[in-house]
Amino acid sequence: METKRQYYFSLAMLGCLFFIFGLVSWVNSILVPYFKVACDLQSGLQSYLVTFAFYIAYLVMTIPSAFLLRRVGYKKGAFTGLCIMSFGALLFWPAALTREYWMFLVALFTIGTALAILQSVANPFVTIIGPHESAAKRISVMGICNKFAGIIAPLLFAALVIRPEDQTVMTMIEDGALSGAAKEAALDELIKGVIVPYVSLAVILLVFAVIFYKSPIKDINPDRDNASSDDSRGRKSILQYPYLILGVAALFAHLGSQQISVSTIISYAQSSGMSLEAAKVYPSCTLACILLGYLVGVIMIPRYISQQKALVICTITGLVLSVLVLVLPIKASLWCLVLSGIPNSLIYAGIWPLAIRGLGKWTSLGTSLLVMALCGNAVLSLLYGMMTDYMSLQASYWLLIPCFVYMIYYALRGYKIEKW
Repeated sequence: METKRQYYFSLAMLGCLFFIFGLVSWVNSILVPYFKVACDLQSGLQSYLVTFAFYIAYLVMTIPSAFLLRRVGYKKGAFTGLCIMSFGALLFWPAALTREYWMFLVALFTIGTALAILQSVANPFVTIIGPHESAAKRISVMGICNKFAGIIAPLLFAALVIRPEDQTVMTMIEDGALSGAAKEAALDELIKGVIVPYVSLAVILLVFAVIFYKSPIKDINPDRDNASSDDSRGRKSILQYPYLILGVAALFAHLGSQQISVSTIISYAQSSGMSLEAAKVYPSCTLACILLGYLVGVIMIPRYISQQKALVICTITGLVLSVLVLVLPIKASLWCLVLSGIPNSLIYAGIWPLAIRGLGKWTSLGTSLLVMALCGNAVLSLLYGMMTDYMSLQASYWLLIPCFVYMIYYALRGYKIEKW
C-alpha cells in the first residue's frame, strides 16, 4: 500500500484523467445534432455514427492497448494515450476545413483509441490502490470527476462553437430557408467553429501528458499487484471466469443504455418542438443526476450499504424509469430519462469490482475485456439510431428494457457464478 500522501496524489492525478475522459466523451451528445446540420446528414443512422466511431475503438483497440501497456508500462502507456488523444483533437482542424464527415469520424476514432489505452490504465489503478471493499467508493469519486466534465462539456461546446448567429443559421437550414450555394457557404462557415476549441484541447492534452509522465506517480503492474488474490483453482483461460464474462456483458448493456439516455436526449427534446438552444441543457441535467448518484455512493458505500446491494437497487430503479420513458407523455418521459442518471451512476461502480475480483495473473486481460465493453456505447447508440428511422424516438427507447433486465440478473445472480 502506498503512503497516504502518495495515495491521495495518485487519486488526484487519476481524477484529472477521468475529467479528461468526460470532457472528450460526453461532448458527443451535442456533436450528434450539430454534425447532422453542419455536415448535412440525411438519416439518424448517419448522425449516430459519431458515437459509433468513437466507442467502437474500445472493441478494436483495447487488446492491442493491453499489449502496449505490458511492453512500455502503465505510466508510459498513459503518456502515449494522451499524445494520441491530442493528435485526434488536432485532426478536427483539417476535417473542418474540408467539411468531410468521414474525417471527423477518423478523428473521433483516434480519440477513442486513446481512451481505450487510458481506460486500461486508469480503471485497474483505481481498483488496486486501496481495499477491494471500497473500490466502488473510489470509482464513484472518479465518476464525479468524469460526470462533472460531462456536465460542462455540452454547455462549453455550445458556448464556444454555436454562437447566436450560428443558431440562427442552423434553424434556417433545418427549415429549408437556405439552399444551393448559399447553404453550402453557410455550412462551410458553421463547421469552422470547431477548429479553435479542438486545437486548444490538443495543446492542453499534450501539456498534461508531459506533467503526468514527469510526476512522481507510482507505476503499477496489475497482474503482480493482484497475485495475492489469485483464485484460479486450475483455470487455464480467462474464459473460465464466468462472473467476469457475464460482467463484461452487463457492463456492455449498462454503458450502451447510459449512452443512449445522454446522447439522444437533445434530439428527443427537439422532437417535442423544443429548440436546440433550449434542448442543449438536458445532457447536462442527466449528467448532474449521475453526479448526484455518485455523491450518494461516496457517502453510503461501503459504510451503510454494500456495493452489490447498491447495484441491485440501481438496476431495478433503472428498469422502472425506462418503462416510464416509454409510457408517459413526451415531456414527462423526457424527465424520466434525465432522472435515469441517478441509478445509472452506481451501476458501473458496482459491476467493475465484482467482475474483476480474484483474477490474479489474469487481471490485465480481464481489465481489457471490461474496457472493451465500452463499445456498448457504439453498438447500442447506432442500433437506436437505426430504429429511429423506422419508429418514433420514444418507441425506440424500448431498447433500454432488455439491457436493465440483464443487469438485474447480473446483480442478483450472475456475479456469483464461479463455474460454467
